[in-house]
Amino acid sequence: MPRRVRIRIGHSPDPDDAFMFWALAEDRVDTRGLDCEQVLADIQTLNQWARAGRLEVTALSLAAYPFVQKDYALLPHGASIGSGFGPIVVARTSLTLEELGELEVVVPGTLTTSFLALRLVLGDFRHRELPFEEIPDEVASGRAAAGLLIHEGQLTFESYGLTKVLDLGEWWLLETGLPLPLGVNAARRDLGKEVLHDVCEVLGEAIQCALDNRSAALEYALQFGRGIDAAVADRFVSMYVNELTQDYGDEGRQAVTELLRRGEALGAFPAPVEIDFVS
Repeated sequence: MPRRVRIRIGHSPDPDDAFMFWALAEDRVDTRGLDCEQVLADIQTLNQWARAGRLEVTALSLAAYPFVQKDYALLPHGASIGSGFGPIVVARTSLTLEELGELEVVVPGTLTTSFLALRLVLGDFRHRELPFEEIPDEVASGRAAAGLLIHEGQLTFESYGLTKVLDLGEWWLLETGLPLPLGVNAARRDLGKEVLHDVCEVLGEAIQCALDNRSAALEYALQFGRGIDAAVADRFVSMYVNELTQDYGDEGRQAVTELLRRGEALGAFPAPVEIDFVS
């Protein structure tokens, strides 16, 4: 009797993640007996679920990985890595970094990589958590002085009349010469070596299938664009589904190591980080 293993795959309901998992949704890859079920939730929720080991496979913020490293290992593909661009801080008017450091910033979650990166720039700063999709309006309305934007907010902030104060991906590139790794995919260790290998192969093939069938995958991804048009969705997918998504390579792995090393030095994690990739 064929093996059937239930694999719940958590990811954010945004265009780049949807693009990566289009091939699974459309049965375009051999799942090797894995019964794959997609579970959609915002990244902060996925980070929290991972701390409880809720899903077999999940997207999560790289900054959250040290909190779940005993239960999860990193998959070698599916990461969102930006070279020279990344989450941005916005305000209603231009601000210096010194001025920004004196303000309260609304953030999409304290386990997100964007929050860790901003801590690397500013040190400890006043912040308030808010769902990521509510942050642009919170700043535009004056209820917040500044906001940290992830996902498509990086491209649509000007429609709210906001000004970009800081691009964390640009800062990181100038600081380290490396791309900024933001979101990663991880698999639960208790699946066992054989299943972990199959998960790795299936998800890698799904991403390649989407890249090879870009138009169809992008049309599917548009359903998750929260009102953005096709051009913005296309641009956003191009930013975060690239050659480093298919495989970190040496540069991507170096970037992961550097970011987590700096976070560790900052005291952001509960224990020393052991970086472990599924093979």
